[in-house]
Amino acid sequence: MTDVLRRGRASLAFSFFAQGAAFALLVTRIPAIQDRYGVSDALLPAFLAAVPILAGVGSVTTEQLVKRMPPSRLLRWSQPVVLLALLGVGAGDRMVELGISLAAFGLAVGALDASMNMLGVSLQRKYGRSIMLSFHAVYSLGGIVGASLAWVGAHWHLALWVSYLPVVAVLLPTALVGSRWYVDGDSTPEAEGSGEGGGGGLVFKSLLPLCLVMTFAYIGDSTVSNWSAKYLQDVLGSSEQLATVPYNVYMVTTLLGRAIGDFGVRRFGAAAVVRLGALVAAVGFAVVAGAPGAWVGMLGFTLLGLGLCVLVPQTFAAAGRLFPGASDAAIARLNIFNYVGFLVGSPLVGALGDAWNYRGAMLVPMVLVLVTLVYARSFAAQPDRYGGGHERPRTADVGRGSNGL
Repeated sequence: MTDVLRRGRASLAFSFFAQGAAFALLVTRIPAIQDRYGVSDALLPAFLAAVPILAGVGSVTTEQLVKRMPPSRLLRWSQPVVLLALLGVGAGDRMVELGISLAAFGLAVGALDASMNMLGVSLQRKYGRSIMLSFHAVYSLGGIVGASLAWVGAHWHLALWVSYLPVVAVLLPTALVGSRWYVDGDSTPEAEGSGEGGGGGLVFKSLLPLCLVMTFAYIGDSTVSNWSAKYLQDVLGSSEQLATVPYNVYMVTTLLGRAIGDFGVRRFGAAAVVRLGALVAAVGFAVVAGAPGAWVGMLGFTLLGLGLCVLVPQTFAAAGRLFPGASDAAIARLNIFNYVGFLVGSPLVGALGDAWNYRGAMLVPMVLVLVTLVYARSFAAQPDRYGGGHERPRTADVGRGSNGL
C-alpha cells in the first residue's frame, strides 16, 4: 500500500501541474487569441465568461458521473480533452472553431478540477495527514511554468499553435501514462447516499459555509489576476514594466505558502491555518488599498499570495472531512463556487472602481475574506471521526508504512 500511495500521489501531482500549465497558457495569451480570431473587445467578455460557466456545468455533470464510475476514470479522459482543446484554440482560424475549442475546454476543466480534488481528498484520507496543499502547490508551479512559456512565445512572436504544440506533446502522453497509478477512494454509490450528507438539502445546508469561503477566495484571486497590473500602473503610478510584477510575485508566494502549508495544518490544525490565511489576505488588501506607491502595493500583493493560497485547498479538504460518506458529491458541488467567484470577482471590482474608485474597490474583497473567519470552525476535523479534533491515519487505509510517506 505504501508504494501504491506514493505512485498515486506522484501521478496526481503531475495532473495538477499539467492543469496549472494549461490554464496559464490559455489565460496569459488572451490578447494573442483575440488578435488571431479578430474577437472584438465587446465580444471578448462573452467568450471569457463562457469558460467558467461551462466549467460549472462540467462540475455538476461530474457529480452524477461519479455515481457510476470512479473519479480516476473521469480524470484520465478529461485531462487529454483539456490539453487538446488548448491546442485547438491555438490552431483554429475561424470564430466558430474558437467557440468549439473553448466550450470543450470549459466542460472538460469542470470535470478535471472536480475529479482531481476528489482524488486528492481521498488520498489525504488514506495518508491520514494533510497533503492537499502540496497538490495545489504543484498547480501553482505549473501556472508559473505555463506563464513563463507564454512569455517566451509572446517575446519571440511565435504562432499560438507553435507555443502550445510542444507543451501538449509532452504533457498529454505523460499524463496518460501516469493515470494508471491514480488511487480512488473507498466511496461507492451506496455510500454516497448514506451518512452525513445523505439528503440533498442537508448536504447543501452543511456545505454552504464552505461554498461561501470558496467564492470569497476566488473573488480575491480574480481581483489580483485581473486588476493588479492596472491598479499598480493607473492608481499607484508605476511603469508598464513594473506593473507586470505583482501577479508574478503573487504566484510565487502562492507556491511558497502552499509548499509549507501542510506542515502548518499538521501542527496547528486546518481551522487555525485558515484563520491566519484570511487575516493575512485581509491585511494584504488593506495595504494595497492604502499604498502610497508601487513598492508598498507590491508588498500588499505579496501578502495576498501568502494568505489566499491556503483557503481553496483546505476548503476541499474540509468538504471531505465533513461528508466522509459523500465526499465526491460534496467536492463536485463545492467546485462550482470556484467558477462563481471567478465570474463575480473581476466585474465586481471593475464596476466599483469605475463608479467609486479602485482603492475603495479593494476593500470589498478584503471584507469578504474576513467573513471567512466566521466559518473557520467548519474546517476543524470532526472529533467523533478523528478524535480530539486532529486528523489521524486509519490503519485499514494506510498500512504499516504511513509515517514514512
